[in-house]
Amino acid sequence: MASTVLIVSASLLALFFFLHSADADVGSNVFSIQSYGAHGDGRHDDTKALGDTWAAACSSAKPAVLLIPKGKKYLIKHTTLSGPCKSSISLMVKGSLVASPERSDWSKETIRHWILISGVTGLTVTGGGTIDGNGKIWWQNSCKTNSKLPCTEAPTALTFYSCKNLKVEYLKVVNSQQIQISVEDCTDVMVSRLSITAPETAPNTDGIHITRSRDVEVTDCMIKTGDDCMSIEDGTENLHVKNMVCGPGHGISIGSLGDHNSEAHVNNVTVDNVRLYGTANGARIKTWQGGKGSAKNIVFQNMVMDNVWNPIIIDQNYCDSSTPCKQQKSAVEVSNVLFKNIRGTSASEEAIMLHCSSSVPCHGITLENVNLTVKGGIDLKHEHPWTLEDVEK
Repeated sequence: MASTVLIVSASLLALFFFLHSADADVGSNVFSIQSYGAHGDGRHDDTKALGDTWAAACSSAKPAVLLIPKGKKYLIKHTTLSGPCKSSISLMVKGSLVASPERSDWSKETIRHWILISGVTGLTVTGGGTIDGNGKIWWQNSCKTNSKLPCTEAPTALTFYSCKNLKVEYLKVVNSQQIQISVEDCTDVMVSRLSITAPETAPNTDGIHITRSRDVEVTDCMIKTGDDCMSIEDGTENLHVKNMVCGPGHGISIGSLGDHNSEAHVNNVTVDNVRLYGTANGARIKTWQGGKGSAKNIVFQNMVMDNVWNPIIIDQNYCDSSTPCKQQKSAVEVSNVLFKNIRGTSASEEAIMLHCSSSVPCHGITLENVNLTVKGGIDLKHEHPWTLEDVEK
């Protein structure tokens, strides 16, 4: 049943986009970027026009729509769209917002963001259009692509910061410079019917990144990217992910948590009805040695793994460093984790790895109805396709 639902979700996503972009009513209180000096040719800088249109719509005393018209392409440099607004506001993207291809258009102060939307209550971003990060030049200059280059920051394509009652739906987000969509310090969030894509080789292009946010729902999304399809980080509470297709990418990850000896907390996360194709990981929890805090009350269920390298993994000794990480006794506590109704194929000989801390062992870890076939037909009579290390019953 889970796989049937996923197939239906994937096949209907394109239809959702078509119907929404063709028939969605933009309403009567519309502020079109074209009315504020935009060119819409993809060559001239329309950053000021977008800011001016936002200022007008945000100042409206009644619900407003900022319209990005269909068939137009707007070249946008770094921009911040700030609230609070006087009423609810919709950013209706029917055309395309395209990032400047010039790295010099970002300063040291602005390099972390392309489009930042901050402090807005009652925001909807929708329309069936495209947000294009134009990230090729950033990937080419990443130290993860070329180890001889210095490691530098790159912009997140679309960041929502300190927003309440937020909806993000019916969008195509492509080729982000780094993270595609980031939700930070937000509450009451609905993310649905998104198509998020970047090349498998594009570094750090997480699809949806959630941090310091609560009461978040992510449904009916298709993500193909060069890093985690979803990264769930510190401060996430009450997150429900449902009906997702992921791959290529690095799977769905909680963490990494506790880096640089920091404290991190993730609580009450459910990932339900997800299919992963050819990803580096499937359901993953990763924490650094030396951290503290907790990752607890986590459910991964009704998942199909298709040629996934590490289908199920908990790693409390995560180390993303070119040199060995220091051995430390403290760790983020991982507890009350359920892996249920998970089936498919592992691309590696080790389908399940629970690599827990010797000083703060994982506990309350349950695997129920897990059926994973190790690719290559390995004889399992005298060996098991899993590793259990420092796991408390």
